[in-house]
Amino acid sequence: MNWPATERHCLSPAPGGLALVQELLNTAPTARPAPADLPDLLADGALGAAQEWADGAVRGWARETGRADVQLVLTADDLPKLRCLRDQVRRALAAGDRSGAAVRFTSAPVVVGLAGDGTLTVEPEGAGARWLASAVLAESLLAQTSGLWRRLKICRNASCAAAFYDRSRNNSGVWHSVRGCGNAAHLRACRERRRVQDGVGDSSVRL
Repeated sequence: MNWPATERHCLSPAPGGLALVQELLNTAPTARPAPADLPDLLADGALGAAQEWADGAVRGWARETGRADVQLVLTADDLPKLRCLRDQVRRALAAGDRSGAAVRFTSAPVVVGLAGDGTLTVEPEGAGARWLASAVLAESLLAQTSGLWRRLKICRNASCAAAFYDRSRNNSGVWHSVRGCGNAAHLRACRERRRVQDGVGDSSVRL
């Protein structure tokens, strides 16, 4: 799989390098009824799964951005750092969607280069979790500059919280799947309205 964490949600990746940010977010566990509960790919004790995920994600990032393939090796110490980065990126997206409050990212170095055609390039630095933080933050910055960042969203279904790229014309999407999480939310709202209406009706009869 090219983007293993995102593809397990049956989602299409965000364009270009922003897909790496989406990938990191989608390593988180979910507890939704369909297709099944999904485990945390960065959990302590799951170094093998984390390395397999990183291999696919970095390969996808290199292909989408025209970089040479990167051989990234994770250690057990990298896993809590990556989970922390994932939580910070998630909070940053939520802050932009709701309050606009500033959220401090983990800092990471990058190399800014000048290509022969006059274009600037931003290259990640470091190893393990540090390299991934560098790449994720660089791609987040580029996405904010290009206007793509506002289309990367977290599903409003709290038990799902999948990261999806909103391709709607007016950028109005709130569910990673309208048929799945969206229909479930509408059904819950309908049941709640009926419950409230039934309660009002019972009270009026007693009066």
